[in-house]
Amino acid sequence: MTLAYLPRLLCISLATFFLVHLALGTVVSVIARPAVRLGERIRPHVAARWLLVLRLLPAAGAALVVVLVCLPSYLWLEPDVPDERVGFGCLAVALLGIALWGISLARGLRGAAGSRRFLRRCQRAGSRARLPGERADAWIVEGAAPLLALGGIVRPRLVISRGVMSALSAEQLAAALRHERAHWTARDNLKRLLILLTPGILPFAGSSRTLERGWRKFTEWAADDRAVAGNALRSFALAAALVRVARLTADAAQAPTLSELVLPLLGDGDQLSARVDRLLRVAPPGERSHGPGPILTLTAILLVAGSLAVAVLQPAALYSVHLALECLVG
Repeated sequence: MTLAYLPRLLCISLATFFLVHLALGTVVSVIARPAVRLGERIRPHVAARWLLVLRLLPAAGAALVVVLVCLPSYLWLEPDVPDERVGFGCLAVALLGIALWGISLARGLRGAAGSRRFLRRCQRAGSRARLPGERADAWIVEGAAPLLALGGIVRPRLVISRGVMSALSAEQLAAALRHERAHWTARDNLKRLLILLTPGILPFAGSSRTLERGWRKFTEWAADDRAVAGNALRSFALAAALVRVARLTADAAQAPTLSELVLPLLGDGDQLSARVDRLLRVAPPGERSHGPGPILTLTAILLVAGSLAVAVLQPAALYSVHLALECLVG
């Protein structure tokens, strides 16, 4: 198949992205389970931060290679001929790159639309009220389904059912609200959207589930820790609130259907016992190590990116890359 200059560049860029993303993603998949186990030995918010970096690394690394390596070598060394043949292999890999992005974009848009529908439904069925200790209004909904969750991305909203408010004591409700406020402060809904929009390692495969599941676990642990702030009474109150809401959910005739961008108090239900156990301990195991701070992390990333840019923009390096792209096209 023959393509013009710019369509050929797009095809090569998509194919390059897919191959680099596949290589980096394979490495990340190998270290995913050890990374999650290591995260249980450090502070939960640090573990969540590093798992998020690992989850985004293949896509970010592949995008950097396309922008810093593929595009400059092609634009500098590729002659501007009207048409040139592109092999079937390159076209097939480029189509896989399109599928990779298409699936992730559809997943992100579906999650955002579901979150928007959820909030609109709650607004129609509920009323706004200012809960004790909260700086923003919450939506209180009627109905039998137990609900306490944070919805929304740019302007998150707290949603709570009347039944949950009645079932929890004042201390338990305050602890549960502090937990959801911790998610709000950490922008966890926005991070979830970023994860949804970032391609997985392979199309149609749950290749990133280990990292995403670990990230969700540690964000819940981190929100628990921020909510209790080392206070034993708050810790016991939050544990009791989790158990009480879980029982209400189990007894309900129909559990509420939530979008992936809605953060319920219970989080992933199969992690409930582990969360309660952590809250009932005097010293949770996630408090031993602080890990590197965000400034050090950002500095390291900028140094690596800068070094890569300097290395690959050398004429000899660009020429070698161009030869590799010619092999890919053929």
